[in-house]
Amino acid sequence: VFCESGIECIPDDSDFSSFREQCLSGAGWTSRYSRGGVTVTEMSPLSALRSNKTSTEMSPLSALRIACKDVNAETLYDVLHDTSYRKKWDTNMIDTYDIGRLTANADVGYYSWKCPSPLKNRDFVTMRSWLPLGNDYLIINYSVKHPKHPPKKDYVRAVSLLTGYLIQSNGTDTGLPKHEVLSLKIYKASLKYPDWKRKHEPGLKPWTFPEQNALPSVSVSELSVQRADSLENIDESGLSEDKTRHSEDEET
Repeated sequence: VFCESGIECIPDDSDFSSFREQCLSGAGWTSRYSRGGVTVTEMSPLSALRSNKTSTEMSPLSALRIACKDVNAETLYDVLHDTSYRKKWDTNMIDTYDIGRLTANADVGYYSWKCPSPLKNRDFVTMRSWLPLGNDYLIINYSVKHPKHPPKKDYVRAVSLLTGYLIQSNGTDTGLPKHEVLSLKIYKASLKYPDWKRKHEPGLKPWTFPEQNALPSVSVSELSVQRADSLENIDESGLSEDKTRHSEDEET
C-alpha cells in the first residue's frame, strides 16, 4: 500500500475489504490435511492485487485455509497478536518485538527466524494493521524500512509483499496462515492460549483496547518502501539442504 510520495501508507477500510475479497474469491481449494480437529486446504497460486494509489502490482499469493475445531475466532486472533505468547509456541522464531505504534490499529515490528543450515537466518521489519469486521477478524502486513532497524549482520533481510490472516466464525474458524506446519502449531497454541492468558496479564490486550498500548509513537513519514531489489543479492542456490525436520506434532 503506497502513497504517491513513495512512502508507506497505513491501510484503510478499502484495503481490508480488498484483502478479504481476495481470500474469499475463486475456486480450486484442494484438501491437504485432516486430522485431530484440523482441516487444511490450499489454493495456489492466487492472483493478488497490492493496492497502489497510482497503480497496482500483481504478485502470486499462495493461500491456506485452516478449519479449527474447538477454537473460537477471537482466541485465534489473540494468539496471532500476542507477542509474549508467540515465544512459547513458535519454535522457528529467533526474536520478535514491537518497534512502535502508528495508529490505534497499526504498528511496526521486527521478526527473525531460523533457517536450516547452511542457509542464513532471515528477518523482517513489517507494518502490521488489523481490523475486526463483525464476525471477521483481519490482519495484514508487509515489509517496510525503518532507519533505526537496518539489515543485521549474519541475517538476510526478507521482504514480505503482502501476508495476512482472515479469521471467521462459521461454526468452525477459518484462517489463512503462511504454511501448513505453522497452521498446525497455531491451532495447538490456540487450544492452550486461554489457560496461559489467565496466568499472564489476562486483561492486557492492546490490539483490542488501544488505550493499553504503551509503545512509542512512530510517524509513517519515517518509513519507506522495502523492495527486494534494494537488498543485497544473496545466492544460496548451490548450498546443500539440511534434511533435519521438526515434527509437526511438536509440543508448543
